[in-house]
Amino acid sequence: MLPDANTYAELSGRFAWDIPARYNIAWDICDKWAAVEPDRIALILDEQDRSVSFGELRRLSNQLANLLAGRGVQSGDRIGVLLPQQLETAVAHIAVLKSGAISIPLFTLFGEEALSHRLKDAGAKAVITNAEGTAKIAAMREELPQLETVLNVDDGFGDQMAGASDKFMPHDTSAEDPAILIYTSGTTGKPKGALHAHRVLLGHLPGVEMSHDLFPRAGDRIWTPADWAWIGGLLDVLMPALHHGIPVVVRRFTKFTGEEAFALMQRRQVRNAFLPPTALKMMRKAPDPPALNLRTVASGGESLGAELLDWGRRSLGVTINEFYGQTECNMIVSSANSIGAQRAGVMGWAVPGHDLSVLNETAEPVVDIEGDIAVRRGSPVMFLGYWNDPVATAEKFAGEWLLTGDRGVQEADGAIRFVGRDDDVISSAGYRIGPGEVEDCILKHPSVALAGVVGKPDTLRGEIVKAYVVLAEGITPNNALANEISAFVKTHLAAHEYPREVSFLPALPMTTTGKIIRRELRERARNE
Repeated sequence: MLPDANTYAELSGRFAWDIPARYNIAWDICDKWAAVEPDRIALILDEQDRSVSFGELRRLSNQLANLLAGRGVQSGDRIGVLLPQQLETAVAHIAVLKSGAISIPLFTLFGEEALSHRLKDAGAKAVITNAEGTAKIAAMREELPQLETVLNVDDGFGDQMAGASDKFMPHDTSAEDPAILIYTSGTTGKPKGALHAHRVLLGHLPGVEMSHDLFPRAGDRIWTPADWAWIGGLLDVLMPALHHGIPVVVRRFTKFTGEEAFALMQRRQVRNAFLPPTALKMMRKAPDPPALNLRTVASGGESLGAELLDWGRRSLGVTINEFYGQTECNMIVSSANSIGAQRAGVMGWAVPGHDLSVLNETAEPVVDIEGDIAVRRGSPVMFLGYWNDPVATAEKFAGEWLLTGDRGVQEADGAIRFVGRDDDVISSAGYRIGPGEVEDCILKHPSVALAGVVGKPDTLRGEIVKAYVVLAEGITPNNALANEISAFVKTHLAAHEYPREVSFLPALPMTTTGKIIRRELRERARNE
């Protein structure tokens, strides 16, 4: 969707949205290609060592769409997809969207409480899952009166599919019709369902293309360790790549390691990768990474900082492009090294097509002043609203602006510096301190593997900077090392930002998408 350009100004100036009135994601990412190039490779299944063509993807998704129709699934029904990164997951989402139904991506590591809330809240009519998921759902079936069908891909699924017709006409959906319901934790209350229209994929394209240096290019082949149950895996990688006819490498890691990630990228000649910050930090610990053939690496979720960016240039051979967004309005800020849209300490510029500002307390745009990162209504990537929660939807907006809940600074040339989530920013002795910058500095210490920084209540300063550190393998925690890390930050960063307390943990609390759960660290700090 982005035009070719040599500068960010040229890219923005030449961009215009192209959102048709009638549009179906499944047709776009599957049938469109199958009709003209049925043998074109869509997926590369690493564990099975085989490729899946767009023609095969159309056949399988048509059979599943007919199977669902035979079970009474109709347009507008909500269908859960509880599967890891595998062929059947892509087939399931495509089949559901062909049916005019709404797919609900669900993470396989969810426990019964998390699954029950999402399925009950959405009123799911069916779930497509595996044997493990089937057992979880069986234990809560009485709590889900609207759930009529559970399809187990591990039990007779092939026979059921074989008995279904491989002809199916995708529903003629509007670009505004609901398509995907993704639940997001937020910071308060139970997870809320962010409902997206079919246009959400088209809304993602400029951000995906910018973060991968004007993706696609000849020979591109993309992979991410991010699960397809999350917006980062599903709508930042799988669906945009299929839209462009670019092969997606598929690999389910039971346990992610840097060594295996490097080996996979080398084995499958991966050219483009979305690597969340935590994955990059784990890969950074791998000894002697092999030579790779990468063209682009994109990362989002948390600010990377200079240390990881420098490591990326040395070990990955590319400058990592950072991007920013959230489930409700994703891929709205990006850097792009190929057009000079990259600067130390800056997470990126507004992706063309999205009107971004940093707002002050009266919801007015400000420059060079910290405020709330906000997006103006009208972006096609913006959600329709929270499922069955008009109050929470209204609270997400201030007039024409969607409030991300994150703090940042917009510079005179439009560059946006990320400060942190509104509730993550530390207020200490009159200073406002973003945790990401402190964490990045701590990571430069040779004994440190991971770091999480929060504010700890303090009667004198309001809060002090508290660091929780996971040490590199073979390093023994002790008070002298804690003092050394504090002094390291004081010397290398700033006297007012150094951690006055450092504690060592065997692991940090992480979300399933690899972000540090700072609220758990804040709770720990309050109770110490």
